Amino acid sequence: MAQVHADSLSDELSLVTSTSQVEADMLAESASFSTSVMVSASQAHATSVSTSQSLSVSASQDAASAVNEVELEKTAEHDLEPEIKRDLAQTEQNHDTSLEISQSLSESASADAANAINETEVEQTADQDLDQGLSKTRRTWSDRWNQFMSNFRSVDEDFFDDLEETLISADVGAQTAVTLTDELRDEVKLKNAKSQDEVSKVIIQKLIDLYERQGVDEDTSMHLNANGLTVILFVGVNGVGKTTTIGKMSARYKQEGKQVVLAAADTFRAGATEQLVEWGKRNDIPVVTGAANSDPASVVYDGVKQAQAQEADILFVDTAGRLQNNVNLMQELAKMKRIIQREIPEAPQEVLLVLDATTGQNALQQARLFKDSTDVTGIVLTKLDGTAKGGIILPIRNELHLPVKWIGVGEKVTDLQPFDADAFVKGLFGRLLEGSK
Repeated sequence: MAQVHADSLSDELSLVTSTSQVEADMLAESASFSTSVMVSASQAHATSVSTSQSLSVSASQDAASAVNEVELEKTAEHDLEPEIKRDLAQTEQNHDTSLEISQSLSESASADAANAINETEVEQTADQDLDQGLSKTRRTWSDRWNQFMSNFRSVDEDFFDDLEETLISADVGAQTAVTLTDELRDEVKLKNAKSQDEVSKVIIQKLIDLYERQGVDEDTSMHLNANGLTVILFVGVNGVGKTTTIGKMSARYKQEGKQVVLAAADTFRAGATEQLVEWGKRNDIPVVTGAANSDPASVVYDGVKQAQAQEADILFVDTAGRLQNNVNLMQELAKMKRIIQREIPEAPQEVLLVLDATTGQNALQQARLFKDSTDVTGIVLTKLDGTAKGGIILPIRNELHLPVKWIGVGEKVTDLQPFDADAFVKGLFGRLLEGSK
């Protein structure tokens, strides 16, 4: 019984041992698996952490790179900002400059266009005034010429004698008439002109050619001193319009922007000084005067000094106008010139002889005497609109070789015009050449 019990205990103990071993093995396997799992988990965690760290580092690096790039871009933008601003400012400046240039060019073009229109209008007005001013002379020429040609029968010696008389009566002067007639004798034959119309055209064209030929070397310009005072001396007999001419011419030059002074050196003629003073008031131009019958040369001296003190551009000097053969008058003119040249050696730049066109051949005689007595540089022919003797210009130019620089064709200031030889001769003879009556 005891043995059985012992065996039973041994079996139980073996079973317990076996069970314990199984449990131990299971526990061991479980522990090993757990350990393996834990190791795997740890390794996975480590790998995850490593990956995470790697990703984090990479992300951090990327983020840092991005931050650096942003900072670089900001830095670059910051560095480029002054250049961009300068470029923008320069662009705006160039744009503004371009607009200013464009506006300036537009304004300049408009001003040029306006000036061109004004100049054209002035030229057209001047042409109309000249045409109107020559109307009496042209009509007389036409009447005389038509009368002469109405008696035309043939080109013979009687024809040329009548032609010479007609030209002289038209105030072209004896010398001019003879020269023209002699040249025409051959010219008409050369042209084989036979009919009245052909002969008329040949003669008028020859007259125009002669007139133009005499003026080839003629200087009709006004000589103004570009670097100082210009002195213009006016000479001529009483009543020809010297004072009025000075008033008109001074107004013209003032309108052109010149600083002008007048000297009333005609101290002998009653009212001469007052007349010039009135012109000065009308045009707001200072006038230097002297006492009645005082020395004209002293007025000229005072005029030069005042003009220099005021830094004037032009001094106009009115002189006495007693008869042209008066020796004292010529001596006074010579004295004035000496006083002027003592202060301004190159002056007077102009000595203008004023002639009245209505006096015809007497104006030619005056021109001869004044030319012999003083250094006349040019002619001012006044009252051309009131006479039929405008042809007197031809002998003045052809015989005396004195340039006509100005002509008066009316009462207005603008009616005193620079002389245009081509316009004059065409205005005088052009219609005859065209066959108009």
